[in-house]
Amino acid sequence: MSEVVYEETATMIAAGELQSFVPFGREHCRNHPNAFNLQLRELQPASELWSSDGAAGLVGSLQEVSLQEREKECWQLRKGCMGVREEDVEFEEELYTAGTVVVWSQGSRTQASNVYKAFTVDSPVQQALWCNFAVPQNKKDEEEVEQTVCIVQGSCVNVHTVTGKDFISPLPFQVSNVWATKFGLLLERKNAATDAQLGPPGEPLPTVFSMLHPLDEIAPVVCKPTGLFEGSRVQYASDSTMKIVFSCSQPSLIVSYDTLQGIHSVWALRKVTPDERSSVLRCAADPCGTPLGLMASGFLTSHLRNISRLDSPVGTSSPLHYSALHSHQSRMTTSSPGLHSRIHSPSISNMAALSRAHSPGMAAPSFSGAARFNTSFYSPSPRGHHGLLPSPNSTVNETMLVPEMEPIVPDLCMEQLWSETITAGCHREMSSQASKVFLTSDLCENCYLCFLVESHQELRCVKFIESNDTSQLIFASVTTIPAKDAEPLQNIDAMLVLEACGSLVLYTGVTRVSKVFVPGLLSPTFSMTNHLPHLSTPVENISTPANAGSRHLQRLDEAVMPSPVSELRGPNIKHHEASFLEDYTFQQAMPYIHALRDAVCNRVTLELSSGTMLRISIPEIATSELVGIFITFCKISTHIIMQVLVKWYNIYNAPGGPSAHAEWSLFVTCFMTLMGYNTDRLAWTRNLHFEVPLSPVIAAKKARPSDGGSDEDWEYLLGSHYHRQMNSQSVCGPLESSGSNNSLITDAEAPLFPHIPALFYVLHLLYQELQLDELQRARASSLVCLLQQLARDLQLEEYVDLYWRDYPSLISGFNESCLIDQGKTPAPHYGVFTTSIPKFLLIYSPFLVSFSDSSPSVFLSLLSPVRSDSASVLPEGRASLCSQLAQQLSERGGGPAFPLPAWHLSEDQAAGSGTTKVTSGSLAEQLVVWLTSEGFTLKDLESVPFGVALPIREAIYRCREQPCSDWLEEVCLLIGRQDLTKQAHKMTLAKSKAVSLSLEPPATTEADEEEDGMSDIIQEVTGLIWSQDLRVQEVRRLLQSSRPVRVSVVQLPEVSDHEYIEEKENKLLQLCQRTMALPVGRGLFTLFSYHPVPTEPLPVPKLNLTGRAPPRNTMVDLNSGNIDVPPNMTSWPSFHNGVAAGLKIAPASQVDSAWIAYNKPKSPELANEYAGFLMALGLNGHLTKLATLNIHDYLTKGHEMTSIGLLLGVSSAKLGTMDMSITRLLSIHIPALLPPTSTELDVPHNVQVAAVIGIGLVYQGTGHRHNAEVLLSEIGRPPGPEMEYCTDRESYSLAAGLALGMVCLGHGSNLIGMTDLNVPEQLYQYMVGGHRRAQAGANRERHKSPSYQIKEGDTINVDVTCPGATLALAMIYLKTNNRSIADWLKPPDTWFLLDFIKPEFLLLRTLARCIIMWDEILPNTDHYDLLKIRSYEVYYITAGACLALGLRFAGSANSDAFDCLYEFARTFMKIMSFAGTAAVQTGYYNLQTGLSMILLAMSMVMSGTGNLKVLQLCRFFHKRTGGEMNYGFHMAHHMALGLLFLGGGRYTLSTSNSAIAALLCALYPHFPAHSTDNRYHLQALRHLAVLAAEPRLLVPVDVDSLKPCYALLEITYKETKWYDETTVELMAPTMLPELHLLKRVKVKGPRYWELSVDLSKETQHLKSILSRDGVLYVKLRAGQLPYKDDPQGWKSLLASTVNHRNSGVRAFKPDAISTFTSEPALVSFAKFFCKTSEEMKHDSLVLFSAMLYECVTQECPEMLPTYIAVEQAVGALRRGDLLQTFPLWQMRLVVELWDSRVLRGPANRHDTLLTSEFLPVMKNMHINCVYTQTHIPVLTCVKYLDEMM
Repeated sequence: MSEVVYEETATMIAAGELQSFVPFGREHCRNHPNAFNLQLRELQPASELWSSDGAAGLVGSLQEVSLQEREKECWQLRKGCMGVREEDVEFEEELYTAGTVVVWSQGSRTQASNVYKAFTVDSPVQQALWCNFAVPQNKKDEEEVEQTVCIVQGSCVNVHTVTGKDFISPLPFQVSNVWATKFGLLLERKNAATDAQLGPPGEPLPTVFSMLHPLDEIAPVVCKPTGLFEGSRVQYASDSTMKIVFSCSQPSLIVSYDTLQGIHSVWALRKVTPDERSSVLRCAADPCGTPLGLMASGFLTSHLRNISRLDSPVGTSSPLHYSALHSHQSRMTTSSPGLHSRIHSPSISNMAALSRAHSPGMAAPSFSGAARFNTSFYSPSPRGHHGLLPSPNSTVNETMLVPEMEPIVPDLCMEQLWSETITAGCHREMSSQASKVFLTSDLCENCYLCFLVESHQELRCVKFIESNDTSQLIFASVTTIPAKDAEPLQNIDAMLVLEACGSLVLYTGVTRVSKVFVPGLLSPTFSMTNHLPHLSTPVENISTPANAGSRHLQRLDEAVMPSPVSELRGPNIKHHEASFLEDYTFQQAMPYIHALRDAVCNRVTLELSSGTMLRISIPEIATSELVGIFITFCKISTHIIMQVLVKWYNIYNAPGGPSAHAEWSLFVTCFMTLMGYNTDRLAWTRNLHFEVPLSPVIAAKKARPSDGGSDEDWEYLLGSHYHRQMNSQSVCGPLESSGSNNSLITDAEAPLFPHIPALFYVLHLLYQELQLDELQRARASSLVCLLQQLARDLQLEEYVDLYWRDYPSLISGFNESCLIDQGKTPAPHYGVFTTSIPKFLLIYSPFLVSFSDSSPSVFLSLLSPVRSDSASVLPEGRASLCSQLAQQLSERGGGPAFPLPAWHLSEDQAAGSGTTKVTSGSLAEQLVVWLTSEGFTLKDLESVPFGVALPIREAIYRCREQPCSDWLEEVCLLIGRQDLTKQAHKMTLAKSKAVSLSLEPPATTEADEEEDGMSDIIQEVTGLIWSQDLRVQEVRRLLQSSRPVRVSVVQLPEVSDHEYIEEKENKLLQLCQRTMALPVGRGLFTLFSYHPVPTEPLPVPKLNLTGRAPPRNTMVDLNSGNIDVPPNMTSWPSFHNGVAAGLKIAPASQVDSAWIAYNKPKSPELANEYAGFLMALGLNGHLTKLATLNIHDYLTKGHEMTSIGLLLGVSSAKLGTMDMSITRLLSIHIPALLPPTSTELDVPHNVQVAAVIGIGLVYQGTGHRHNAEVLLSEIGRPPGPEMEYCTDRESYSLAAGLALGMVCLGHGSNLIGMTDLNVPEQLYQYMVGGHRRAQAGANRERHKSPSYQIKEGDTINVDVTCPGATLALAMIYLKTNNRSIADWLKPPDTWFLLDFIKPEFLLLRTLARCIIMWDEILPNTDHYDLLKIRSYEVYYITAGACLALGLRFAGSANSDAFDCLYEFARTFMKIMSFAGTAAVQTGYYNLQTGLSMILLAMSMVMSGTGNLKVLQLCRFFHKRTGGEMNYGFHMAHHMALGLLFLGGGRYTLSTSNSAIAALLCALYPHFPAHSTDNRYHLQALRHLAVLAAEPRLLVPVDVDSLKPCYALLEITYKETKWYDETTVELMAPTMLPELHLLKRVKVKGPRYWELSVDLSKETQHLKSILSRDGVLYVKLRAGQLPYKDDPQGWKSLLASTVNHRNSGVRAFKPDAISTFTSEPALVSFAKFFCKTSEEMKHDSLVLFSAMLYECVTQECPEMLPTYIAVEQAVGALRRGDLLQTFPLWQMRLVVELWDSRVLRGPANRHDTLLTSEFLPVMKNMHINCVYTQTHIPVLTCVKYLDEMM
């Protein structure tokens, strides 16, 4: 045992804040509903199950609730860590338990306690404790800590989290104690007397279990002891003699006590390793080697060999198994035995866990806890064998419930670190169990584990340290302190010990500090407590307030608890002590300290013998921040610093000690005494205790009018204080010391004498640190006398000079020196003595590198780089900030950098690096980024002196003007760019507050808005994009389908009423063709504009096919039976309506499987809509969340539309992923992908088409050979016998062609592994015709029999195969510019040959040829005259070329392409308008088809822009309903309208390969003739256009108002072969071009702060902005108004200064400040200092107004304090009341910075933060003051001015 290190004797300190203590929970419980009321209120069967073990029914419950029970109480306190930030006030939390009530309360010194949470349970609480559980986050390693209260009852543990979750975990055994650990709960099983009977002989049962989470298994803990005989064998913690007495989270430790040997051990608690887990679960061959090996029972031997942890649980057993019964009770998991059972998905297991948590009946079966656990835990019998010994009160039926077992996987391991040694020959009695264990540390940061052994009345302190591997702890020496009780005081690194005599003693670690005097209690010297016996209760007894102390957990082991009335510690009193008490019975009335408990921070509760409790606080080591800082930085050697601190603590905290304001003086006296000074003989320390003014008055010398010098000046200097002091310095040298007073010789034997140089160094650093902090600078004057004394005695003249300059008035009377024997003080090695360097010194102080060679002042070192003439050198890696600042002081723009001193480099760098230039532009950025990495904030900058802060502010200002878009949020905060900070939060418009108002009044009523399904367009944005008109309202009017249409038919006189009704219904039928086509366009218009509410179904607008006839508004209906209506007319329109509704859902919305199923309609009429809804969810990516079970359910229903929607939806959601599960799903619906022998499935034709397209989508761009081969053959699939594959063959062939094109998209001739397929040749044959090739492979048998109805022979039916083959060829060679393939697609050269090709095929070939030759598509208006060539073939060729042009320039808004297309559209319109021959000759249908294609092409080019000309054309066609204007044409026109306003103007089209493929599918130029027509093209594919949409709208949002606004953008295009690098200006909100074309996007001034996004580096940042509604946060500059309020900029604050430079200040009205800035500091300054009042002089008013004007116009409100500080410094100098030179230093730094700018040329003046008018005036006033005033010692001024000039 090591001895106590150091003991300060005969000292005493006073405890403070004495107050009586009563647990708050006790008071609260008096008003709480009691247990009687609860039981009577819950007279129901459940109460039987909830009651404690064995007690059933109301009688048992009421018997338990007795008076004694209500008086059971225990509590624990801890430091508040909930709900309040660290910097806020400290508070205490109390967890109080009494009976069935647990009260969690909070309170602090300043605030009364209040209940945070209160819990009432149904059976008595055995124990309540706080515990933190770790919850894994997603699949990462991160864990979130969940704070909980755990309430232990007899049969279960209730866990309540602070977030409101509640868990009930049943206990499979009786628990004696529960402990909170780092990983969760640790449970100790109560050792039952029946243990021996329950297991096979010689098999100990586990005693310690862990629960990592309330939903996890309760698993046994394994231990790894370190013993001579056992080695490090891993085994279950099954030693019944081991009792846990303490647990701790940080570090993760457990202390246990061996009741047999009487020794304590320390264990590290950690997660179990896989090796340890498998070695425990593996069954060893040697039965005695396995602690739980069940080898004793012979019938198990064959079942226990080679069992691994993942073996099947049926019929096998590992040493630990749960039975099915236990699984049901506790977890009911279905996972494999070895897997972790925390459940995250809503699986069956989770439901079981939930039902278990909410059905308390499962928690307590009718047999006892121990027997229940053993029955379930040890059930080694295989299935059907019931050889288990029955438990005492279990029945045969219960025993038969154990057929299956699962191994319980251990989670935690206890690894032994240390245990007490039992010395041989020591005859002392065996130690009893520690009654209290805690961790403490001393003032030198040594850590101790202390445990109180009451039987020996001693506290054993074990010192431990962290090893290099931080997870391991090394336990060193043990120190014993005599103690009756003890408590740790965490925040003062001490502990309070109650000695056997009753004295309170304070220790720090094992060092005795002093006794503690408690006012109001009798001193122990006179009290009977000197000889009080130390009487301990048995270990098994319960913790009561009288004897429990502050254990981490108060435990209630037994059912009976004594009442809280205090009594002596035990029943036995020794004879002589008893007689002592009899003799002194009069002293019984005098209370004495009986025990300590509930230590929190530095407060502790004293339990008195009278039963009352007192709460006292032990004073801290220092209340003065200056003393505290010095103690922190001054770490010399453990032994010495401990002496110093203990001595200081005793002096400072003696009873009746000094007041706080004298603390520093007292510390200095103590400190100098310990350094060997005789403080009584030094005049300045003698006077320290008197309150004297710091500055003696100096007589002012009259100012001289003359500017020239004279002899009198020199005489004045020689007679000055400064001269006398500097001369007296040499007199004190060692050679001349014989004449000096011997009393001033320092004592070389003093403990701190050898460390005087080092302590001086620390003090000087501290002094410089305080100088750099405005809030602490006043304290620097406290240090200066001490520093001056030490500097004089150490003969450091530079330092004496520095202190004299800094505080001349303070040190003027200072002339004493002391003799220090230099031989006895070592040369300082400075780096050793500071553990942590102050923040500012780390940044600024150059003398950290070399103490002796550089200037002692940080301000001089800041100036030196500017004055140096050496080369500019900067260290590699992170440059010191001083270098950065120096460079910042001097460099501007691109000119030469000012040099930096070489001391910033290490010697190696200085030698080897030579001269390196630093790029000037990046220095400000480097500085700001590095400041942020050091944790520097704007708040820190406010406390930096203005001269030092100015260069940092300039760097910040420069970065604020030109920031990088990818800076971290902290950097943006430092430079004051809230717009960039906000951008990092990733908010969308829908989630922000920016959608509160619409700018335009809605054209329809609210009810209509809700109905039409288009009310979610963000109207603030559309109002900015299209602010001049109501085009958005017009589009809503055109696309609404939820209201009846107007059927206007005039009744002619000769028409009968019946005919008139038929006429109206026929008109309505025509209008309905249009209404049914609207949803396709509406889906595109409202794309991704809605975030659904999870608790509400998606609103789907109705498809209203009724009409209203004017003038009486009578209803017109198609169902009257007057006309024939096609059957199933509304099937596909309903599908499209569902898609349109589903496409509103934004991809970022919260959608889950349950919500999708929740939207399923009840009525079968709406099934088609739901099918469309499913497809839409796939297109926006949400269908991946639909559970597989639901997908299977929908497909087995056999509903055709649902299958189509689902297959296309899941394929779109898995675009290009080659997902195997989706592939299998699709293959079932495609006969060609099934094995030839498979059963023929009756799959509807349209479902097959959807599945084929699905294959193309899932395998898009992959070049998958097998799928390509199948799809190639499917293009030419021949019709089979019995009418299969005979109807709508065209759509299937087209789908196969499109799918093939998607699989091989853009691969061109690089189709790897497909050369033998001859894909291009085969496709060409499908296109032009010829003999059919023989089917290869598996399909040969399938197509052996020809069709009986369709006689095609061996030739290919080109009418069927040509469209698919053409588009497949186009997509495979997309953008490859392969001329040889393109030439295959040329139209014939002669009119004669043209007649042999269908016009539609000419359109497709032209389109295909153009998109292969992608780079040659140019908008050329020099076209042939269509008006002369009236041939429909030419019109189709033209339409194909226009469609290709639309694809080429999709989403670009290219004006040339648009003009070209618009010209063609007008030409087609002219031809159609010709009366008679022209339209008849060419066919109205052909012209309309061409015109529709051109309209779609225009919409693609102008996609998302809402172009007015295209809108006019769409509206024109919307009105045309008669003639040949069928359903398909209406669909085309309204798709064009939807594309034009894609996503409400937020989306546009991409031209990526994937987008072109999607557009080819969606805009296939053959539209359906009627609403049920799917012959040539499946209607559902029209919606695939969504896959080509991408968000490219950039919306500036004002960061202050969170409203969208206008901002000027500068967009730079990359150089291409068509144009050079180009810059254009756009007013945002605007649609950006495709990002791969751009080099840079920049927010341009002057209205807003500039922001540049460089796309040449990476585009991900801008993509993420665009994907979040394109919200780009911008910050308005002060003095500017938004473009909306001030379009021309005539109203801004700066407008008045355009013509006259100075008129701005005069015209500036401070009252109007709030219009131009929201900065509170500026507004308040204007209010109080810029208004005329009696106190405010006119000159000051003008000056302050000018300052304010500068700060507002320059957008630098933070400069206002600098302006004021400069003015105050000069003002103080003029008035002559400047007592220190600090403001002069700052002025000098400011002037130096400005002068360096002037030297660089006039152009640089405007870049400074301080204006060029203000500083010269201040500088001249400054110099005049220095010459004319002599209040500052003249030599200082002369030297100062000399250096300044």
